[in-house]
Amino acid sequence: WDNGGNRSFKLVILLLLCTSLTVLLAESAPNQQKDTNNYDEYFVEKTILKNAVSKGAVCLDGSPPAFYMDRGFGEGAQSWMIHLSGGGWCRDVRECQNRSTTSFGSSKHMPPFKFRGHFSNNKNANPDLFNCNKVMVAYCDGGAFTGVVETVDPATYLHFRGARIFSAVMEDLLSKGLKDAKNALLIGSSAGAYPAMLYCDRFSKLLPNTPRLKCLTDSGYFIDVNKNLQKGKGFETIYKALVTLHGSAKALPKSCTSRMKPELCFFPQNMQQYIKTPLYTIMSPFDIVQVGTSLGDYYNANKQNNCSANQKKNLRELIRLELLSKLPNASDTKSRGAFIDSQFHHTRLQSYWNPQNVSVVNNVTMIKAFGDWYFDRQYYYLIDKHDLPIP
Repeated sequence: WDNGGNRSFKLVILLLLCTSLTVLLAESAPNQQKDTNNYDEYFVEKTILKNAVSKGAVCLDGSPPAFYMDRGFGEGAQSWMIHLSGGGWCRDVRECQNRSTTSFGSSKHMPPFKFRGHFSNNKNANPDLFNCNKVMVAYCDGGAFTGVVETVDPATYLHFRGARIFSAVMEDLLSKGLKDAKNALLIGSSAGAYPAMLYCDRFSKLLPNTPRLKCLTDSGYFIDVNKNLQKGKGFETIYKALVTLHGSAKALPKSCTSRMKPELCFFPQNMQQYIKTPLYTIMSPFDIVQVGTSLGDYYNANKQNNCSANQKKNLRELIRLELLSKLPNASDTKSRGAFIDSQFHHTRLQSYWNPQNVSVVNNVTMIKAFGDWYFDRQYYYLIDKHDLPIP
């Protein structure tokens, strides 16, 4: 690769000649096994926080927030895993109105939630987390738990109060035993991964007497690939819309917003330096949402495959290197762990957290890598360097 402008120019030319990104990635990714083993899947009913309404913590439609909880047992009775659900974003009034009539915008429409994967209570499938207190926080605000708008538009009756939802749920869980936790883990997947980073240190401050407390982001370390390829689109556009509609800037750290536009503070590479709590990142450069959003024009364009093997390899390596360049520094693997595979899918913790189809990097499974890191047995920062075969 050349440096500077020559490199960017060549990359643009390469992509103009090779618009079949869907075919490229689908062919280059390893075959994925379907999740055919249930490993004791079970449904959990929602817990509605009715008293949160008086505090202004509500879903898009004004209904109270909710979560799903399964109590821990045995040695895990004082261990807690709290997961902030993902589910995209609503970026304008119409999107949010449509969302407010679904489970992603109203607790009125939330069905029982299926616990599986990292929520499994099967010790063989989930050896480190099977017996802890498991909580899935329902995502019903459309703004990644960052909304801070006091007024309610009488024409739309939409509420943007995601930040208050996080606070209300934490307050309730503290009263249910979280305050006595010996181990505590805050997780976020997809759109829920960012608030897991944003509130990581706040979560830690709520539990000053908890010996082990860490955070995990799953398939939500989103970046915008080289702007010469984006054509002005991508995650920055999404985040700017959230800041405008949901008032998200008020929820973001001033240490970041004082240095750059608030929408840029949604990018993990701009946030990670402010997080003091140990943080683990699970991600793939070829994550479906990552590639589809940051390179949407190419992802959805002409599917005719006119790429040479070398062009495919160069494009794939560009996407991979863009992510790796923005990950946390691996110099202190105790405070920053990572599991970066080369899979072409999205979110790992439920569908890909069992012995049959778990991701593997350097002969270490994702389940073992994170479990060892979380419980301080070994500190992993694993990056898949395998050169995938060219079809």
